[in-house]
Amino acid sequence: MNKATRKAVIAGNWKMNKTPAEAKALIEEMKPLVAGADCEVVLCVPFVDIPAAVEAAKGSNIKIGAENIHFKASGAYTGEIAGNMLKELGVEYVVVGHSERRQYFGETDQTVNLRSLAALENGLKPIICVGETLEQRELGYTETLLKFQTKMALTNVSAEQLKDVVIAYEPVWAIGTGVTATADQADEGNGFSREAIAEVYGKDVAETVTIQYGGSMNAKNADELVAKVNVDGGLIGGASLKAEDFSIIVKAASK
Repeated sequence: MNKATRKAVIAGNWKMNKTPAEAKALIEEMKPLVAGADCEVVLCVPFVDIPAAVEAAKGSNIKIGAENIHFKASGAYTGEIAGNMLKELGVEYVVVGHSERRQYFGETDQTVNLRSLAALENGLKPIICVGETLEQRELGYTETLLKFQTKMALTNVSAEQLKDVVIAYEPVWAIGTGVTATADQADEGNGFSREAIAEVYGKDVAETVTIQYGGSMNAKNADELVAKVNVDGGLIGGASLKAEDFSIIVKAASK
């Protein structure tokens, strides 16, 4: 991490886990464990959990995020959620383009861009996910793909808006598999995204953008990962459902 130029962000992504009552209980357990953290602490929760999560997090340093946002303000989009809806509920962050959304729900680089713009237009901070599959990595396309996905996601995003953007490099082959990229691989992938930003916005701007690592970061490997210069925190899956494990990762990013 380079806290001199950008903030570290640890964001939990609960995926489709926890009822509102369970969300409240977990956040109450987490609050004393992450109090005083020297990094941004975010929990991205299922839509139905948001009111309970926002209420439970009041008065703490925990920010609440959503896991999806639609690119239209309203309309015939059954099951989708608009940015103004999230904003009114007290959400501050939103995950955009997670590999599971791309795999199961048809997200494309274009819709990721549109959803990111919708988030920014509604005063929300998008956590934009990019990443390659194992096949793409083995074919040698990691750099090309990460740079393309990053640039596509940021199309029509101004340098001013970029201040509210977080990028999360999540190698698809390391999501929920228990396989983690080495610290060097994580740093390299994050670096490719930073280089893409530099090519569009300039190196000085790129140095200010928070880029997380999002592939099976956990309590055991967090210290090594966040020690890398381009790893500005993490997008945490399974470990964010365990208060103690999540707090260890937050402490690693607070050093």
